[in-house]
Amino acid sequence: MAKQQASAKAGKAATKKRVVKVDAYGDAHVSATFNNIIISLTNKNGQVISWSSAGKMGFKGSKKNTPYAAQMAAADAAKTALDAGLKRVDVYVKGPGSGREGAIRSLSQSGIEVVMIKDITPLPHNGCRPPKKRRV
Repeated sequence: MAKQQASAKAGKAATKKRVVKVDAYGDAHVSATFNNIIISLTNKNGQVISWSSAGKMGFKGSKKNTPYAAQMAAADAAKTALDAGLKRVDVYVKGPGSGREGAIRSLSQSGIEVVMIKDITPLPHNGCRPPKKRRV
């Protein structure tokens, strides 16, 4: 029993952390859904340098889709990426959530220069039938 635990610990220590090449120029992907917001800062190859979300920042339930939660998540992701060496980003925004502008504003205030903002929200060309209207 003790030998199995020792070998399991040795196996864990042997795994290497993935090394991501960080340039000064990268991308920021902001995915704003109705329930959460996720910010990923990547290099130009698409390898993630840092990420954060409103849920990771400790917001729960309906507070996750507020602009303030998006601002906090963007600041957290930007701080880690700045330390890694990221300086300028192209921002790609996806989704109908409320924290889109707050996330972009927070990225620029934290010291990362926003070069371009592009909305890549997927729009159907009359594909699937949408869910029925909400009755609140």
